[in-house]
Amino acid sequence: MKKIISVLLALGLSLSANAQEAKSVFVQMPDSLSPLLTAVNRADCIDFLESKMKAQVENRFGRTSEMTALSKDYIHMQLSPQTTWQMKLLAINDSTKVICVVSTACAPVCDSAVQFYTTDWKALSTRDYLTLPVMDDFFTAPDSTAAETFNRTRLSADMLLMKGDLSKSDATLTFTFTTPDYMEKETADKLKPFIRRPLSYVWQGNRYSPAY
Repeated sequence: MKKIISVLLALGLSLSANAQEAKSVFVQMPDSLSPLLTAVNRADCIDFLESKMKAQVENRFGRTSEMTALSKDYIHMQLSPQTTWQMKLLAINDSTKVICVVSTACAPVCDSAVQFYTTDWKALSTRDYLTLPVMDDFFTAPDSTAAETFNRTRLSADMLLMKGDLSKSDATLTFTFTTPDYMEKETADKLKPFIRRPLSYVWQGNRYSPAY
């Protein structure tokens, strides 16, 4: 009897662990949060990729979507030529995780939205887990000789656009400043010397903190 109980307990723990993997959470995502992909599409992508096949499916619009990366805690989808979708499972403690989703549209300049969910896809407040960068975070302070050039060109950057990327290998979230991509080339070139490298954020167990 004790042996049976031990086996059932082990099985229960195994199922619980699997339920916390990215692939299980992805398949269980509500259709309302997955307008392009059906549950069958999502399951097929996983099956194809785990079988070392190209994970392409025909989405609801009759076009091709592809899963390009899958690990225990990470998924990357190329939903269309212009849009990508990434998710990362982030541990709060030994038994609780949250989902971070980064959705990016390039039309033509790339811009991303970041959202957080429980593992059963209930929306969480983004500000509880991440303080998004603002425009000035992407600039280095100019020296006195360059201040006038910076101040003049900075005014042309009137809309914050940034591309977010979740790391497959660790719990890092990176933002790349894309506002210059929509500006006139001459103005963007003058602004480039003042732009920082992509901003990195590291998961600290309960929220992302800047690493720059």
